[in-house]
Amino acid sequence: MSPPPVEITERRVHLRGSPMAAIVLGMLGWRVLWNGLPARQGVLVVYPHTSNWDFPVGLLAKWAFGIDCVFWGKDSLFKLPLIGRWMRWVGGVPVNRSASGGMVGAMVARMREAREQDRMLWLALAPEGTRSRAPGWRSGFYRVAVEAQVPVALVHLDFGRRVIGVHSCLMLGGDAEADMAEIARRFDGVQGYRPELAAPIRLT
Repeated sequence: MSPPPVEITERRVHLRGSPMAAIVLGMLGWRVLWNGLPARQGVLVVYPHTSNWDFPVGLLAKWAFGIDCVFWGKDSLFKLPLIGRWMRWVGGVPVNRSASGGMVGAMVARMREAREQDRMLWLALAPEGTRSRAPGWRSGFYRVAVEAQVPVALVHLDFGRRVIGVHSCLMLGGDAEADMAEIARRFDGVQGYRPELAAPIRLT
């Protein structure tokens, strides 16, 4: 029987972010929720993802926090000369969604290697995978976290309260139903730019 998910309260990794990015977020009316990370490797789970505004707000937060994270993006975006180069510069990794299974294994291997070498490596994902209404969350983030045995940091992208940041951190136990129920509890009340498009918090 898998253990239940466990909250990690200690934030041992503190980073120096961009004051200018934090100022810009403040000018836009956003409050930043940030108190460090529990480890040097892990998965940032960003929810909800309902509009084109999510990416620029999230990118400003990444700079404000000082997290040099990577994220998966549609491979078609990386085929555009200037946009593709910029996407890679900000941490993007192209994914062919019709054959994305190998990305999980590759990322798990990278996480394990980074842990052995004590390097920073955080993967930031919006598990809905689309701005449109989805039936649930893609499982990639979950498989990486469980197989690599790294924590997940739950990032609230809350347009209702105008708050963005790491709300809480969990070490998942491997029981998908129990883990997702706890994640759903911690995202309760978070409102996207278009609330009606937020996916239910369950694996599909």
